[in-house]
Amino acid sequence: MDRGMSRGDDELGGAPRVPAQRGGEPGRMPLAVVIIDAEGLVTHWSSGARRLFGPAREEAVGRPAVDLLPVSGALGGAGWQGGAPRHPATGYATAGRARMADREHGQVEVLWWAYPLVGPGPERLLVLAADASRLAAAERGSGGERERFSPGFALHTEFPGADRLAGRLPDILPNMGPVRGGRIVSQILELGYPVLEISKYERVPVTPDWGRPRYRERQARQEAARRAASAGGARELPGAPGAPYTSAPEEPDTLDEVDLEYAAVRERLEFLNEVSGRIGTSLDLARTIREVTSAAVPRFADFAGTHLRAQVLAGEGFPDGPPDVTTVWHRVWVEHNDEPGRWDDTVPVGESIAFPEHTPFFQCMVTGEPVLIPYVDDVLGDRIAAQFEKRDLRPLINGRSLLIVPLKARDVVLGFMVLMRRPGRERFHDMDRTTGAELAARAGLVLDNSRMYTYQENVAETLQDSMLPQVTPHMAGCDIATRYLPGTRLGRIGGDWFDCVKLPGSRTALVVGDVMGHGLNSAAMMGQLRTAVQTLAALDLPPAQLLRHLDDLARRLGEHYLATCLYAVYDPIRSELLISNAGHVPPVLVRAGDGRSELLDLPTGAPIGVGGVPFETALIRVAPGDRLVLCTDGLVEVRGQDIGAGLAALCASAAHPAASMDEACDTIIRALNTQGGRKDDVALLMARLNGVPAHDVARWRLALDPGEVGRARRLVRERLLRWGLPEAVETTQLLVSEVVTNAIRHSHTHHVVLRLVRTEALLCEVADDDHELPALLSAGPDDEAGRGLRVVSALAREWGSTRTAQGKTVWFEQALSHRARGPLIPRSGG
Repeated sequence: MDRGMSRGDDELGGAPRVPAQRGGEPGRMPLAVVIIDAEGLVTHWSSGARRLFGPAREEAVGRPAVDLLPVSGALGGAGWQGGAPRHPATGYATAGRARMADREHGQVEVLWWAYPLVGPGPERLLVLAADASRLAAAERGSGGERERFSPGFALHTEFPGADRLAGRLPDILPNMGPVRGGRIVSQILELGYPVLEISKYERVPVTPDWGRPRYRERQARQEAARRAASAGGARELPGAPGAPYTSAPEEPDTLDEVDLEYAAVRERLEFLNEVSGRIGTSLDLARTIREVTSAAVPRFADFAGTHLRAQVLAGEGFPDGPPDVTTVWHRVWVEHNDEPGRWDDTVPVGESIAFPEHTPFFQCMVTGEPVLIPYVDDVLGDRIAAQFEKRDLRPLINGRSLLIVPLKARDVVLGFMVLMRRPGRERFHDMDRTTGAELAARAGLVLDNSRMYTYQENVAETLQDSMLPQVTPHMAGCDIATRYLPGTRLGRIGGDWFDCVKLPGSRTALVVGDVMGHGLNSAAMMGQLRTAVQTLAALDLPPAQLLRHLDDLARRLGEHYLATCLYAVYDPIRSELLISNAGHVPPVLVRAGDGRSELLDLPTGAPIGVGGVPFETALIRVAPGDRLVLCTDGLVEVRGQDIGAGLAALCASAAHPAASMDEACDTIIRALNTQGGRKDDVALLMARLNGVPAHDVARWRLALDPGEVGRARRLVRERLLRWGLPEAVETTQLLVSEVVTNAIRHSHTHHVVLRLVRTEALLCEVADDDHELPALLSAGPDDEAGRGLRVVSALAREWGSTRTAQGKTVWFEQALSHRARGPLIPRSGG
């Protein structure tokens, strides 16, 4: 005890008369700590309790406290020569004084303090006890009447250095973890700080004395042993180059030294607790790596470098198998407090490297265990550096203390951390190895969480990208630009989609849809609906009928599937749009003539999946150069605002002049501020409706006469020559002959229609009134039929057939080497 009341771990000497402490450091006394549960069984028995009461910890824990403590009054029993504490339910602490029999000294005076505890843990009573024999001798020497020492309680704020007292109080507790220990400390402070009352009116605060001088002496002995071992080569790598890197064992701890090292243990626990609060603040892998590396410097090490396996950094899933000499590692972050630039050239961030076999780094990553080298002398440092051909590590590692800890998750090494301390700082020892291993274990868990998040995010983006179509920017009679922005909720996966489908007659189907909800279920539903739309569009169904079939499909897939959809068919020859809406955001049409934009007023049906609601088709006349803008509600809908404001902003931004389609899309995205605070995904499709000029279309009627096949060949030849396409004449004549022959053979009325359309490609269509679609057949040597479509399939770039209201249309398309332009030729009839 300060001011003459403490002389060491086992000593409470001092002058017979102890002056009252009114300032300065609080007093210190060796304390015995016993914790008892609600059943009266001992749950903790400190080494101080062993020294004061006799039984060892192994003998005491789990036994009834009344059988072990000669201070039975602290438990509410008989035989205690002093006050007895109340039952914990009463909620206040008591203290007392007792005599106990001792074989060596006869009678031993004991002071005790008892705290009732409450909370979720088993602890129900905390008992502190101290040897008061020296104080009793002081009383007898002074007559015992004028001076008297007894235990008591007081508010810690009554003394100077109250914050320091509160900070020292946790030292009396066992290694219970910050949550349980903090709960007990808060109750002690509330019930009263233990004090020593002098003559009933002077109080000295008591704090534990764990024998700090002896702890420092032990540190000095260990440091001397390390220097001797280092000088004698005991820390060097064993003779074989592949032998493991090991360090000599520390001195074995005795039971007395457990409490002596408690301050160091607590410091490390505080460090790990602090680190746990600093790392894992984000699921971003790069940020997590920086947090983990920076947490070690400078409190625990002077240098920290983190290496991760290539698969982990790339987000390719969990690494397969243990690492070996071929495993590629990435140095992802380095933190140090050396002079700037010292490490940059030798161990640069971002470097990929496979570590040599006979190095401590390889040993750590293969065994998955920490590697400790307390001191890297010149011989050992040269040996390690010799394994690296293109760099000299000696200036960086020689004379330093080295600790390498693995970053593991599910028993697989994801990476490792290299930790070093500079000369002059305490070298790494076994306790540091344990601390470093715990740091790495927590870091490994956080890194694995980040890795899993990165992997799942990559999977989600791959899934989303695979479900979005690769839209051709130039379709027949129109140019198209698209944008897709993933949302920020649920893995950036949503149910928004757009699509463009090529239809017969140079027409194009434009689709935008939005499955309600987010996540994988919505994305899967989106993929099913998109596939269904493409299939139904290939049947050339009217827009309203297509949405009806889509609605039936959604209800068969599940009653919880709902989606909005807008389906438009653009005919560039007729310059018209056929549009049907299923509860979707209406489109915007920007007129080329005056630059005016308008929100199309369409009949709005119920969303897909509701069922029982009719869909209608609207006809919109357009002019060449008009632009149609389709989008999902994520672009125009903002939480807390009316959607009308977003639609008005969409109209205004769509009308803004732009040099290209891509720039026009970007203008809309910027204007509606979708980059900030947006949570829903966005699909945007813009089509410039260029149309097909009349002189690029030729149409003829052919009678149901086999002689019309020759006439069809002549008409095609003449038109292609006028269009400046002589290289396409021969192939087109052959294909027209085959298709027209088949149509005349199967038609039932008085004519067949032949049409040529010149755009970026040459389209030929033959329509008749037969509803049976032709099929590609295998023809034998003696078969008279079945070869025509095989010729078409072999020579045409694309071909197909579709049913119409009057029958069917068979079409084929040929690529043009150049876009020839002939004179303006009016349509002609046959």
